[in-house]
Amino acid sequence: MEHMAHDESSYVGPLEVAEMELYHPKTFLGKYIWSQDAKVIAIQYAVTAISIGLVALVLSWMMRLQLAYPNNFSFIDPSNYLQAVTMHGMIMVVYLLTALFLGGFGNYLIPLMVGARDMVFPYLNMLSFWIYLFAVILLVISFFMPGGPTGSGWTLYPPQAILPGTPGATWGIIFMLVSLIFFIIGFTMGGLNYVVTILQARTRGMTLMRMPLTIWGIFVATILALLAFPALFVSAVMMLFDLLLGTSFFMPALVSMGQQASYTGGSPLLFQHLFWFFGHPEVYIVALPAFGIVSDLLSVHARKNIFGYRMMVWAIVAIGVLSFFVWAHHMYVSGMNPYFGFFFATTTLIIAIPTALKVYNWVLTLWQGSIHLNVPMLFAIGFIFAFLHGGLTGLFLGNVSVSVPLSDTMFVVAHFHMVMAVAPVMVVLGAIYHWYPKITGRMMHEGMGKIHFWTTFLGTYAIYLPMHYLGFLGVPRRYFSVEGTSFIPASATDLNIGITLAALFVGGFQLLFLYNLFWSYFNGKPSGPNPWNATTLEWQTSETPPVHGNFGPELPKVYRWAYDFSVPGVVSDFIPQNVAPQDVKRV
Repeated sequence: MEHMAHDESSYVGPLEVAEMELYHPKTFLGKYIWSQDAKVIAIQYAVTAISIGLVALVLSWMMRLQLAYPNNFSFIDPSNYLQAVTMHGMIMVVYLLTALFLGGFGNYLIPLMVGARDMVFPYLNMLSFWIYLFAVILLVISFFMPGGPTGSGWTLYPPQAILPGTPGATWGIIFMLVSLIFFIIGFTMGGLNYVVTILQARTRGMTLMRMPLTIWGIFVATILALLAFPALFVSAVMMLFDLLLGTSFFMPALVSMGQQASYTGGSPLLFQHLFWFFGHPEVYIVALPAFGIVSDLLSVHARKNIFGYRMMVWAIVAIGVLSFFVWAHHMYVSGMNPYFGFFFATTTLIIAIPTALKVYNWVLTLWQGSIHLNVPMLFAIGFIFAFLHGGLTGLFLGNVSVSVPLSDTMFVVAHFHMVMAVAPVMVVLGAIYHWYPKITGRMMHEGMGKIHFWTTFLGTYAIYLPMHYLGFLGVPRRYFSVEGTSFIPASATDLNIGITLAALFVGGFQLLFLYNLFWSYFNGKPSGPNPWNATTLEWQTSETPPVHGNFGPELPKVYRWAYDFSVPGVVSDFIPQNVAPQDVKRV
């Protein structure tokens, strides 16, 4: 009996759109600086995002030192503590994770995985990176302006954000808001590129339901961002008007520093609604690409097809739609009609259903697979643990009666970091180890990689699991010091010291990862074109690393889905997407 692989077909439809003409630069500047090659732009995004992310890492160390050893460091005072809280949060969520998943992985993987020469609009793609870089530079400049960067908290709530007495209430908040405006402009250029390329530039045979889940995650996340970022854009513009022109979009009548302010009739709650209408989809703008990437890592390194592919696709789409109906669960303590609280608590529970389906499918993909515990797989499994724990604490906070007493405690910090820091970073690191051979032609050092994984995975648990307990004790977040607070036991201080030591330890070990990146580029063993025996098109390029144009004279044709692993009756344990049925060697 002859077995046929899932979705295998000998028919490939005719070419519907003519191949794009590529611009081939002749100079170093044209190839590597003002590059229109999506792969080079992806590396530019990644290097910029990781660089500014390291700044945010150092800021987190400052916060942890103050919490563990209050008032022992002359360079940490209440103002720059609040500034560190603000800049750390905004950099990590927007300037690191969003830029890295969409600008970095999106640019590198979309054309390769869908079988395209490049992005549909290469020049616009180049502009998107340089505008992003300009936004990052504006953010960095705010550190050196009079008063320093804004210290209003990463959510930038008015009226506090623009009133005297708040650190960085003039130049700091101006540079932050203008930087966000430029970031959104740059992303919109890139985002339109990603969507159009996926819809219009797929190679022959690459139907939507043959796309790898990595591309589905990036695709839906990009659509979310194109719909959600305008809310942040307009709120940034309106707050700038309030500060510079004296309008009252968000500023009510109030007394500031003993003086009656000129504002009348504004609504701070309006800003909160706009911010969180962006803010909760932002969670999934980061999470959905991570979901897609981890699905592909698990499938490749377990040598098993992804369990429930279509269910996984529709779960990604359902999460994307539902993410626009849960934003106000961040606002339970701001005062709302109980019926609204009930509605948003219910939608929060509903969005957990497709998310749980994905977790079940990841576990079932591993079930009876030939699991290879190499570094990408370790990080993928680490992601499942971190995301599961972070998601379960999210169910606590989605419930109004539980969320209100926990809202301003370290429990929220622990939950948020498990689901929005540890889990996505596990995927980022696993993805870098997985695709590094394609980008450079060399393997990363396996021993250093495993040390990096175990120190990162266990270290992050040493940071955030105890933090949940601090939240139950009532330890508040964002406070410069809680010394002398009667309801907080002395053991909380000891726990803070342990958490801080773990944070310094984990952060320091990221230097091993950076060293591995550079060491492997020069000394890593050659990878060959497809070291993981993967099926997707990026591993089938004519050269490694891929040249400009990605594929040879002719674009590949796709005959099957992306997950033909361990197909019964086939000699090899994988069948690439571009191998025709008649070319498959059967037993």
